Amino acid sequence: MDLTEIETFLALAEELHFGRTAERLHLSQSRVSQLIRSLERRIGAPLFTRTSRRVALTPLGAHAHRTLGEAHRGLRRSYDEAVAIARGVTGTLRLGFLGCLNGPPLTDTVAAFTRRHPACRVDVTEVPWAEPYAALLGGEVDLLLTLLPVDEPGLTVGTVLVSHPRVLALRADHPLAARSGIDVEELADWPVLDCPAETPDTLRHAVTPPFTPRGRPLRRRPGGRTYQEALHLLAVSDTVWPTHRGLFLGHRHPRVLARPLTGLPAANGALVWREDTGTAKVHAFAAFAAELAGVA
Repeated sequence: MDLTEIETFLALAEELHFGRTAERLHLSQSRVSQLIRSLERRIGAPLFTRTSRRVALTPLGAHAHRTLGEAHRGLRRSYDEAVAIARGVTGTLRLGFLGCLNGPPLTDTVAAFTRRHPACRVDVTEVPWAEPYAALLGGEVDLLLTLLPVDEPGLTVGTVLVSHPRVLALRADHPLAARSGIDVEELADWPVLDCPAETPDTLRHAVTPPFTPRGRPLRRRPGGRTYQEALHLLAVSDTVWPTHRGLFLGHRHPRVLARPLTGLPAANGALVWREDTGTAKVHAFAAFAAELAGVA
């Protein structure tokens, strides 16, 4: 394989215009055409249909764009990680995190990373529960530790670094508070605290599903925009909140308890970064975090 041919193919597959592709790659149009023809000869079939007015991918070209694109991104990540290790990671890495995922996995990783790369400073910032991806998408942080699932275009999701069992948060004198454990089906009998309206639907439904596994609807009520607001709402009402054990590592309320909740999967957290701005520092930190977690 010729990497130049593959990179030219991927660029043309996105631009679908030889002139724009040539400008993007700082090549002549004739050189772009030459590289595409060479790749098509190697593969043995056309990757594009060309007319005087348009360029389009063939079915084979669309397949190659998807599979070669994935492989090229993986190769680029591996290269950036190797460069970071070889040259040393320097500068500042801005790391955002959801407050419910604060604790030893995050702090231990940051401390160990800065010991390995003393020339790189890690600035850590808590992001709002209501809009968890805003700081990342807006360029305010380079990397984000957030709850899964993440279904947001343009974001790359790393390996799971932290996993917490689910719990039900509720008022200390709530009728369910004396129980040693609660099944998710019982939530249909009580008002349930919902995520803020701005929370992405995929994440919102994972945290507070609209139905129990058996199909019973949950009476979801608007929650606070911060964790402390949510705990206050629990303390003054019969509302319950299906959350996870990690939240209570850093947030407390004297009138709110947490009881084990069965029937929902564990709450998993992973590092997420933008595909278009993933730097060597980002890839180095993500790889190092996975290494520490034993999932590299």
